Amino acid sequence: MADLIREAPIGQLLRLVTRNRIFQYPEERSDFELPLQYATQLNSKKQFRSTSSLNDLEKPDTIADNPSDETSPKTEAELEGLGMTRTKSRHYSDPYSNERLEVEQQLALERTQTIPIIPKKTSDGIILVDWYTTDDPANPQNWSSFKRGWIVFLICAYTWVVYTGSSIYAPSEGGVIEQFGVSPTIASLPLALYVLAYGIGPLLFAPLSEIPIIGRNPVYIITFVIFFALSFPTAVVNGFGSLLGLRFLMGLFGSPALANGGATFSDMYSLLYVPYQLSWWVFSAWGGPALGPLMAGFAIPVKGWHWSLWEVVWMTAPVIVLALLFLPETSTPNILLKRAQRLRKITGDSRLQSQSEMDQRHLTASGILVDALIKPIEITLKDPAIFFVNMYTALFYGIYYTFFEVFPLVFPPIYGFNLGEIGLAFLACQVGATIGLLIYFSYLRWYMIPDNVKNGLRAQEHRLVPAIFGSFLIPTGLFIFGWTARESIHWIVPLIGVVIFVLGTFLILQSIFVYVPLSYPKYAASLFAGNDLVRSSMACGSILYARPLFINLGIAKGVTVLAGLSVLGIFGMITIYLTGAKLRARSKFAQG
Repeated sequence: MADLIREAPIGQLLRLVTRNRIFQYPEERSDFELPLQYATQLNSKKQFRSTSSLNDLEKPDTIADNPSDETSPKTEAELEGLGMTRTKSRHYSDPYSNERLEVEQQLALERTQTIPIIPKKTSDGIILVDWYTTDDPANPQNWSSFKRGWIVFLICAYTWVVYTGSSIYAPSEGGVIEQFGVSPTIASLPLALYVLAYGIGPLLFAPLSEIPIIGRNPVYIITFVIFFALSFPTAVVNGFGSLLGLRFLMGLFGSPALANGGATFSDMYSLLYVPYQLSWWVFSAWGGPALGPLMAGFAIPVKGWHWSLWEVVWMTAPVIVLALLFLPETSTPNILLKRAQRLRKITGDSRLQSQSEMDQRHLTASGILVDALIKPIEITLKDPAIFFVNMYTALFYGIYYTFFEVFPLVFPPIYGFNLGEIGLAFLACQVGATIGLLIYFSYLRWYMIPDNVKNGLRAQEHRLVPAIFGSFLIPTGLFIFGWTARESIHWIVPLIGVVIFVLGTFLILQSIFVYVPLSYPKYAASLFAGNDLVRSSMACGSILYARPLFINLGIAKGVTVLAGLSVLGIFGMITIYLTGAKLRARSKFAQG
């Protein structure tokens, strides 16, 4: 528990205030002894070149000892004779490959033993700080199942709060129309701008979390604190323009959980098992908007439209307290960088550095800007597979957000639902996501993981099989919803269509979340940020066009238009499955 608090923001603040007298790291304690493998390297008689220039450092994938000097090789042979091991390289040519899978399986076996790890050296004599042993407790991959599960829970709760904050406003639109005298379409703008903003945010915040000196926690915590602070004036605002601006800013500063959650899970879990955590993450993201209208629907007629915005304050408060107290840093580059700084402080030897320290010296503002803003757009326009994936996910994500406008046009006039009962109808979305979660977990447990263990990672398109089934479910669910929403048919039938639609979207999104990094590992972060932007932009537009569409065409014909567009996704998904390898061979961005 002490280690968990030490790594959390409150623990780091207390360390700063007490000048590191409390919650000390092992290297800061009086009884700390420098591991033998580091002491041996530092005391070696080998003459090193000047370390003042670090631009010519060799990558540490191989040992770069001077062959004319027998001291160092002999020393390393002696270390290995003492039962120490070489570090398995984490700098894979392809981080989503069989190479990584094999290394992770080997490391999983080694973590059951305490084997000291020999640090690697560069040609300039830099000693690369790494984990001390194969079961080093500082390594997020070695944390207990409870600790890692707790972090998954916190990130999912954070994600759920931000997504719920979008749709929880929907029941307030009637009150906004009455108070400010705006049209229904204009009244939906605070919802639309919130959704647009959390699509823009990842372009800004995702690259920051990949800078080793920053890590993940500062991005999470600082923005979440701002999100929480903004929720107070949003809950009491009485000007429509101010409401629009505050809602946009809340979506913007709430976005890091939506952008960086997958990276946090990858820090802690192996390539084989991280899809489980991603499933919980998507489940939280899908469940938030579904529960928002229910949470506010019954109270708003009694308490007024501001009530839903106060609920954002109340549900954010406990999550932010838990994050401040118990959310540790998970970024390996950041953890090793700080370990290197502590070792240099106690030894006074500047040769002790982390690989991430050297990597970040080559980072430039222009390079970060290109990766964050330019590269996602370039790949989307030039690569047909990514163009399809982004457009297709944007389409069904946009359709999902039309529900917040179409449900009030269906269930009150046809079935006599009140505002609270409309919120209950949204539980159909939660049911669909839950069924999708169970189906995908079963797919992983009894097919995908055993297949990967036995045969290694197959062609990337193999991961799209659930998405093909999902692509059939989307139009099926929409047609059922659109053409059964009538007085002569019980209200449960159109809601069954909603369940089928959400089930299909869940399976597709899970498959794409695995397919994209497997096919485009070098650009995965940029592509996810780009996908977030395209999806959120479409959802923003959908919220605004939904009511005019359904009023002008009617519910059945309006939903049919959307269902007809989603039918195209079936052909697109099958095409990607059959021809994906050829498309990747012609793409300069794809991996094999």
